[in-house]
Amino acid sequence: MARAVKRFVCQSCGAVTSKWSGRCESCGEWNTITEEAAPAPGPAGGGLARGGKGRRLEFAGLTGSTPQPPRYRSGITEFDRVCGGGLVVGSALLIGGDPGIGKSTLLLQMAAALAKQNTACAYVSGEEAIDQVRLRAERLGLADAPVQLTAATSVRDIVATLERPDAPRVAVIDSIQTMWLDTVESTPGTVTQVRASAQALVELAKRRGIAVLLVGHVTKDGAIAGPRVLEHMVDTVLYFEGERGHQFRILRTVKNRFGPTDEIGVFEMSDRGLSDVANPSALFLAERRGHVSGACVFAGIEGTRPVLVEIQALVSPSALGTPRRAVVGWDSNRLAMVLAVLEARCGVSIGANDVYLNVAGGLRIGEPAADLAVAAAVVSSLADEPVPPDMAVFGEIGLGGEVRPVGQRDARLREAAKLGFRRALVPKGRAGSAAPARSEGIVVDEIEHLADLVARFQPADRPLQRRREAGPERSRRD
Repeated sequence: MARAVKRFVCQSCGAVTSKWSGRCESCGEWNTITEEAAPAPGPAGGGLARGGKGRRLEFAGLTGSTPQPPRYRSGITEFDRVCGGGLVVGSALLIGGDPGIGKSTLLLQMAAALAKQNTACAYVSGEEAIDQVRLRAERLGLADAPVQLTAATSVRDIVATLERPDAPRVAVIDSIQTMWLDTVESTPGTVTQVRASAQALVELAKRRGIAVLLVGHVTKDGAIAGPRVLEHMVDTVLYFEGERGHQFRILRTVKNRFGPTDEIGVFEMSDRGLSDVANPSALFLAERRGHVSGACVFAGIEGTRPVLVEIQALVSPSALGTPRRAVVGWDSNRLAMVLAVLEARCGVSIGANDVYLNVAGGLRIGEPAADLAVAAAVVSSLADEPVPPDMAVFGEIGLGGEVRPVGQRDARLREAAKLGFRRALVPKGRAGSAAPARSEGIVVDEIEHLADLVARFQPADRPLQRRREAGPERSRRD
């Protein structure tokens, strides 16, 4: 009898090694390598020699008519938006997020909404009993929805159930880390089990035309646990963002083969579950107080939607030898770059101060267009001069201090005008494009260098600049 082949697999990144070690060389994690059984190696050539010749493939051109894939629309506007218009028939969707963020609540609401529209939906729970899911449905007011519930962890049993002619058309698997396949000799949650279970469920979705939604746990770094190939296997990857103690939740599209990526859906958590937020900008700015230094409204773009959000900065003298830089909702490296440009190119003295930056509302911003709004908030806090409450700001900052144009300028200005803003501080338009001084009912103030922004907040009795040569054109030192 052939001896079983053993291999060592990292449970964090899926790297395979021939021997055990305490630290994975691929991802650097400690104590994540476990021993697993590996299939016996096949013959030379990958087994092609014993299979005979393959069939000849037919090629097709790029031209031709391809109909739009049919979709299931749940009626939950924000969920349908991030999916590109609804769940595509025969697609596989993966949703991840921190524990307690609301993944199971959202998918139960989605399944109930589809079931009420005569779309057969199944909810397979691998972590909770049926009674626990019923209690959640009763709390959300969904007890009368005709959703088919079951508690199972065997992928073989789930596939056999969904293979029936009368099987549901939408299946929720909560979660993929609890599923196991009896043909794989490893415990549930390991890299091998997660990969094999997901592959079986994705094949079922394609073969039977069932929309399968997989719930995925996340690691301490915020990435979905399991092999990275898991995100490549599915059609759509969604991340649920937000703080459990905060009422707002952000559902963000990271990958979508049937729609735009980086789209967001905004939800509000209450005792009745998650509800849609039709106008996120108005909600994020609802509690904004005017005439407060260190607060600036940023006109951003999330996917295809313009979103206005308040950026708050606090600059205070530091009692420590090394000043603190605390950031919530933005990239800390980006803040360090903006502060360095203010110091080196504009002569603003910040080095001995603590800097705290916060994006109000729980939204996380990733686009470089927020640079100018962050700089305006920091300079406003340092000078104790408030940004005009009716002004929206956006623009990218270069290392030379120049303010660079960003895309979708008109969409940002339209959203700002719709919310009552009358002024906008923006980069100067590209060469050859004559930008109007007034656009979308907003007075547009264009600047070319970060020093122009500093000059607007510099009080006469307490200058912000400490270097004589500060400005866009620094004089040579003698």
